[in-house]
Amino acid sequence: MSTLNSSRARLGAGSLAVAGVLFLLYPVVRPYSDETTLAGARAMASSAWVAAHLFAAVGFVLLTLGLLALHLVLDRRPSLTAVVVTWIGAGLTLPYYGAEVFGLNVIAARALKEQDASLLSLADDFRFGPAAVTMFGAGLLLLGVGVILAAVAVWRSGVLSRWSAVPLAVGFALFLPQFFGPPALRMAHGALITVGALWVAVELWRSRRA
Repeated sequence: MSTLNSSRARLGAGSLAVAGVLFLLYPVVRPYSDETTLAGARAMASSAWVAAHLFAAVGFVLLTLGLLALHLVLDRRPSLTAVVVTWIGAGLTLPYYGAEVFGLNVIAARALKEQDASLLSLADDFRFGPAAVTMFGAGLLLLGVGVILAAVAVWRSGVLSRWSAVPLAVGFALFLPQFFGPPALRMAHGALITVGALWVAVELWRSRRA
């Protein structure tokens, strides 16, 4: 492998490894509570809420960088399509996370200050607004499609282990459904993505020596 490709593989491996850890920290650090109550307001107003959602936002960015490095190492058309689709998906998803991080945090802080849990209804007004929920859903679906395409490129490449990208693809295919599960399921989902991202990272790191 050339020095340039070796550097790409190293950077891609690092990006995916860190992204994987962040996607586990996201559901583990995130506080869970009844978000229609003042207990829910305390959760959303907490620094843990902000940190958890920032972990996810940074994870999406690092995922796209990791898949770009993967494409440059594999140099196959499906991997380029994966990068483009994933970037679009991340672009549609991140505004929603920005509102979760900052907007809901401010609403919750005001609800605590006023001791008025009814203010938390504004959170659902945002979350389920037609434009917001459509962008968010489309973004997560495109992320799933993009990572699946990356797994297909890995499978066909003969460069990395065929199965290495499959857990990551499964994790992102399930990203939207896992929101409807209990905290334990969401944490298990985060662990799945971590395993998947680390496996691809290890394979990329090994490829730099080939």
